[in-house]
Amino acid sequence: MTRVALITGIGGQDGTYLTELLLEKGYEVHGLVAPGSKRFETPRATVHVCDLAEGSNLPDLFHAVRPDEVYHLAAQSHVRLSFDLPLHTANVTGLGTLRMLEAVRSHRDRTGQPTRFYQASSSEMFGRAEVSPQSEETPFHPRSPYACAKVFAFWQTVNYREAYDLFCANGILFNHESPRRGEDFVTRKITLAAARIKLGLQEKLTLGNLQARRDWGFAGDYVRAMWAMLQADEPDDFVVATGQNHSVEDFLNAAFAAVDLDWHDHVETDPRFLRPSEVDDLRGDASKARRVLGWEPTVDFEGLARMMVEHDLEFVRRSK
Repeated sequence: MTRVALITGIGGQDGTYLTELLLEKGYEVHGLVAPGSKRFETPRATVHVCDLAEGSNLPDLFHAVRPDEVYHLAAQSHVRLSFDLPLHTANVTGLGTLRMLEAVRSHRDRTGQPTRFYQASSSEMFGRAEVSPQSEETPFHPRSPYACAKVFAFWQTVNYREAYDLFCANGILFNHESPRRGEDFVTRKITLAAARIKLGLQEKLTLGNLQARRDWGFAGDYVRAMWAMLQADEPDDFVVATGQNHSVEDFLNAAFAAVDLDWHDHVETDPRFLRPSEVDDLRGDASKARRVLGWEPTVDFEGLARMMVEHDLEFVRRSK
């Protein structure tokens, strides 16, 4: 029998890669998008509108879709913006997850259908971690409204697993990028700027903290880990990461080198782009995911930067 998956945030970077993966595996795929958001169009997935800030139509959606698996990816996910919109971030990213969990529980209680639930947790929850690398055992120290909302969502997911015997898994994903990354995230800002500068359409790029270090992987690899978590015998929480970290300056080096440019000639810093509280150094220990799920990343740091720059060169040429 065909399995049915419901993906919140289906139109985002992870949602599109996950949709493709699930369709390849023979799933019937449904997705949720926010009212007024950019539509995710595919003839092979059914898209529904739902506002996770209030979620009033979730019971009807679950009744219509009857999902076997729910992948909850939707959030207000821009860390810097969360300082400007803390209440909205807490409502959508934190309470939005609780609304989804309650919909899963209510659907199970009404119909008897067990639904497996994946929560997109974040390495930002570790914040100012005292140990490196960070594993499933590392205490959280969130440093932004976004990270605080994600910590709330993480523990609600654990609570619903323990209190209601639901199959709920947290994927603590470290930074993962791709050519589909939103243009307001630092990696895509860099690769787009490198492409535009190479083509003579831009002269300067302005950024904030160049010394922040992140564990960057490829989003296409990370959605395989999401799927594997919901195929496991028991629900659990998993860090997904490459185990290596690099600074924003390192990413600049890799991206501009891909177009034979020196980033020092083109990049300026501005304190306006700094966060009120910085997260300086994140690096993940994904040994549990490797051991239990058999998951491995396939794209390295330099390959990721090169992939994104090559895409953006073609993207900018077409746009021009």
